[in-house]
Amino acid sequence: MNKRIRLIHLHRARGATRPLIRRILKKDPTLEHLYHWPISSFTHNFSLPSSRATQLYQDLHDKQLLSTIFQDMKTYKIITLFDEQYPKILRTIIDPPFVLYATGDVSILQSHPSLSVVGTRNPTKEAMQKMTFLLKPLIEYGFTIVSGMAMGIDGLAHRITMSYSGRTIAVLGGGFEHIYPKGHQGLFQQLASTQLVLSEYAPHVPPQKFHFPERNRIISGLSFGTLVVEAKDKSGSLITVDQALEQGREAYAVPGSILSPQSSGCHKMILDGAKLVQNTHEIISDWNDLQDKWSRILSDNEENDALFMT
Repeated sequence: MNKRIRLIHLHRARGATRPLIRRILKKDPTLEHLYHWPISSFTHNFSLPSSRATQLYQDLHDKQLLSTIFQDMKTYKIITLFDEQYPKILRTIIDPPFVLYATGDVSILQSHPSLSVVGTRNPTKEAMQKMTFLLKPLIEYGFTIVSGMAMGIDGLAHRITMSYSGRTIAVLGGGFEHIYPKGHQGLFQQLASTQLVLSEYAPHVPPQKFHFPERNRIISGLSFGTLVVEAKDKSGSLITVDQALEQGREAYAVPGSILSPQSSGCHKMILDGAKLVQNTHEIISDWNDLQDKWSRILSDNEENDALFMT
């Protein structure tokens, strides 16, 4: 069993949170010793309660769990942090996912530039017109559009991109066997057939409320910037923006009517320093100014990760 399979197995084990996986990798970078540690090693080396250490040990020695992983690998593509196929731009964030489940065209992960597009689940009647006006030139320029396949702005972003023969990536908050929202089952099938769908969660894992802020860091992390088209003042989209800024990405907001609650979040972003977007020139101009910087960042990061992937 190679190290990438060991990482997938560890990632699936109960109690194996991202902070714990980081600590385990620091102690055992290739995970060669993982299966030889007794329960006491997990308890003492990582300060785990005995119940959690026992769960972790049991799952790491569960042949049925390992069999399920191999079965999933026949149905879906699984990309680990050890793989060259892992998107370089995602390696640059503070808390990258260790494992990504993928269905569709994984070559889209290597396409640049990428822009995240997010917003309210209850868009205005003008949203489609605004998004077509903004996204069509970006798609024609070659941008990959990243979003979360939610109702509203996310779904429109994917559909508009496909309608203009562009590339789009959807990042889900649950496993592929539990599509949410259920009304987007058809959209999921279309994306899986012609585009790319990603999830940090194993196929059998249903979406949970806390998954969505977690997946938002991946949406922003896959892009050089995040565009918010419409969002209310306390919208979850603003969490994606906060994460984008923490990751050193750009933040863009589309202004709207002061009478529309769907504009209040965007106006707050602009007051807080986000770039006001009236057309695509601002975004393309920014990318032209920043692409040399991003080339250096990705090149430096690739050198740093060379030993990790061997």
